[in-house]
Amino acid sequence: MSPLLILIVLSLASTAASLIGKPGCQTTCGGVRIPYPFGIGTGIGVDGVNVNCSLPGFEISCVNNRRGGHMPVLANTEIEVLNLSVMPRPEARVRLPVAWSCYNSTGGNTGNSYGTVDLNRTGVYRISDTENELVVLGCNTLVYTNSGPPGRSDYSFYTGCMTYCNDSGSAQDGKCAGIGCCHVDIPPGLTDNWMQFGDPTSFPHVNQEFSPCDYGFIVEKGYYTFRVSDLTTMSLKQTMPLRLDWAIRARNISSVSMSCAEAKTSPGYTCVSQHSECVNSTNGPGYFCNCTRGYEGNPYIVHGCTNINECERPEDYPCYGVCEDTEGSYDCKCPRGKQINSGSSAKEQQCSPKFPLAAQLALGTSLGVSFLIVSLLCALMVRQKRKMNEYFKKNGGSILKKVENIKIFDKDELNKITRNNSEVLGQGGFGKVYKGILADNTIVAVKASIEVNDARKEDFTNEVIIQSQMIHTNIIKLLGCCLEVDVPMLVYEFAANGNLQDILHADASRRVPLPLELRLDIAIESAEGLRYMHSSAKRTVRHGDVKPANILLDDKFVPKISDFGTSKLLTVDKDFTMFVVGSMGYIDPVFHKTGHLTKKSDVYSFGVVLLELICRKPTIYGENLSLIIEFQKAYEEEDSGRKMFDKEIMGEENISTLEEMGKLAMECLREKVEERPDMKEVAERLVMLRRARKQAYGQGNYIDEIGIEASPKSASSNATLSTPSTPATKHTSNP
Repeated sequence: MSPLLILIVLSLASTAASLIGKPGCQTTCGGVRIPYPFGIGTGIGVDGVNVNCSLPGFEISCVNNRRGGHMPVLANTEIEVLNLSVMPRPEARVRLPVAWSCYNSTGGNTGNSYGTVDLNRTGVYRISDTENELVVLGCNTLVYTNSGPPGRSDYSFYTGCMTYCNDSGSAQDGKCAGIGCCHVDIPPGLTDNWMQFGDPTSFPHVNQEFSPCDYGFIVEKGYYTFRVSDLTTMSLKQTMPLRLDWAIRARNISSVSMSCAEAKTSPGYTCVSQHSECVNSTNGPGYFCNCTRGYEGNPYIVHGCTNINECERPEDYPCYGVCEDTEGSYDCKCPRGKQINSGSSAKEQQCSPKFPLAAQLALGTSLGVSFLIVSLLCALMVRQKRKMNEYFKKNGGSILKKVENIKIFDKDELNKITRNNSEVLGQGGFGKVYKGILADNTIVAVKASIEVNDARKEDFTNEVIIQSQMIHTNIIKLLGCCLEVDVPMLVYEFAANGNLQDILHADASRRVPLPLELRLDIAIESAEGLRYMHSSAKRTVRHGDVKPANILLDDKFVPKISDFGTSKLLTVDKDFTMFVVGSMGYIDPVFHKTGHLTKKSDVYSFGVVLLELICRKPTIYGENLSLIIEFQKAYEEEDSGRKMFDKEIMGEENISTLEEMGKLAMECLREKVEERPDMKEVAERLVMLRRARKQAYGQGNYIDEIGIEASPKSASSNATLSTPSTPATKHTSNP
C-alpha cells in the first residue's frame, strides 16, 4: 500500500473521533468520552507529528481502576471523572471525598479529614452553584466552606449550616432540615472542597454514640437522600458526585481572564469550528464555546459543529407538512394541493386542502394510480424508519433517553457492535446472547430483555433505571440499550467466567478446584454488592432473586450481582413491596407467605448461596435431598456442619473458617426475620474471617492455582444471564 493511500485511510478512520478530540488522540477511557479541550497525553496526528491532546489545565489521565479496567481522573490527582461535556454547558461530573471529624464518648477528637483536594491548580474549574448543594450530617454540628480572596474577613464568603439532635430518635429518614442533617445552596465562585468544622468546645459531642462523627460534602442536587443510619455507618472513605463548571483561560482571581470580546482578537482563541460562537462564563471569569443554532457537536474542533437534521427530530422541531433539512435550519411546507392560513406556517399548524371537495375527487380519480405507485415506493422507503420509531416509543424511549449513565444505541450501532449478531455466546431466558465489541475495543454482552407492551412498559423502564443507578464494582454494569427493535436489547459489561452456578455445579468433566480463599472472596464481594444495594445506592433496592445463577464472575473471579428483573425501587416511607416472585429454593419463607419483600429477604437467599459455596451442593441434590434441611439437621445433631462441607476444602486449617461460615449461613436462614443479621453485618463478619486467615496462613495467588483460562472466545454467555438454558462456559483444569 502506498504512503499516500495509508495517509488517506488513517484520515478517514479518525474522522469520527476527530469530532470529539484531536486526530490521533484517545477519546474514551473506561466508557467515558473525553472531548477536546479535555484530552489524554499526546497523540500522533495524520501528518505524523506529535500533538497535545488537551488545552493546558484540561489534562485527563486514564488509570487502572484496580479491577482490570480503566477510569479517567483529573491529571495528577485521584479525582475520578464520571462525565465530561462541552455543550450545551461546559461541565465536568466528578467524585470528591466527604469531609469528616470523629469523637469518642468523652467528646475528644479521634481524627478528621477536611476533604481537601487540589482540583483547581490552573484555575479552570468552579464548583457549580446551580447544580450542587452543601450537605452536613451529624448532631450538634457546624460545618462550613469558604472561598475567594480576603474580604471583610479572611475570605470573600462563608457558606454552611448547623444540625442538632436531642437524642438518638430525633433524626428521621428523608428529613434534612436541621435535625441530624441540613443542606444549603452554595454561592458562585467556589473553587475547592475544603470543609471546616465548628469548635468542639462550642459544639460538644459527649456521650453521642448515636452520631460519633460529623460529615460535610458538596453533592449534585437530588443525588443524596438522608438516612439516619448514615450517622453511624457512613464510610470515612465515602465520595460523592458533583458537577464542576469550567471555562477557557486562567480562572484564578490573580490572573487576567479574557472575555469573549477580548478573546476573539487574541492568539489562541478556541472557538475554531465554523458555526461556533463565544459565550461569557457566568461562574467566574473566562469564556466557553457553543455551536450556533441549528448545529451540534464540538465547537473546539475544526469542523466540529455539524448540521442538525431537524426532520429526524419531530418532537423538538415540529412540522405538519413536508419537512426538508437545510444547512443550519429546516423548511416545512404544505404538500401539493394543500395550504396554510396567511401569517402562519406548516411548522405551527396543520395544512388544509386547496381545492373544494368536487375538484379533489376529480383530481384524485385521474391521479389515483400514480399516487398509489408513488405511495408504495415511499412506503417501502419510510416503513423501516417508522417501524423503528414505533418500537422506540413502545419500549419507553421517551423516558429512558433522559436517564444518565446509560447510552441509547440505535439499531445500526448495535448491528455494528455485534457484527450483525455473528457470534452467539449462549441462550438466555428471553433469547440468545451475543458477543459485542465497542469502539474502544471493550468486550460486551448483548442480550434480549422482556417483550414490552403497555402493561410491561413501566416494569421494563423501571428495571433499566434501577440498573443504571447501580454503580459498584460487585454489581454488573448496564452500559446501554437499543430500543429500535421489537424486543429491546441490553448491553452489559462482559463477565468472562460465567456464573457461580455453573462454576460450583459443573459436571465432572468441567469441574475445577476452588480454594477456600477464593470462595471466601466471592462471598465477601457478593455481600458487598448486596450491601450497596440495600444502603449505599442512590435509592434503596431489594434484589429479590439472589442465587448463584445471578452472581457472575469476571476474568479475575470478581463477583458481579446481576439480573434486576424482579427488583423494585422502595421509597423511604415503605418497608416492603408486593408481588415480587423469586426462585424456589432461595426465596425467603416469610416473603413467600406474606408477599412482603424486605432487605432481610435478600439476607435469607444469600444464606443459601453461602451454604452452596462451602458444601458445593445445589439446593436440591440426590434423591429429593434439600441442602438447607440437611445442613440444619447436621447442626442439630452434631452442632457442626463438618459432614456437609465440600471434601475438596476439608483440610484442618480450614475447618474453623468453614464452621464460622456455616454458623453465619444458619443465622441468615433464621425463620424470624428480626433475628437475621443485615448485609452490613454479614459482609463485616466475612471480612473478619478473611483477615484472620491471612494473619494465620497468608494467602498465595489462588487464581493461578485454579488453572482456568477465561477468554472472550470461550467465555460464558452467562455474563448477562441469570437462568441460562444451555451452559456455554468451557473450563479446563491444568494438571
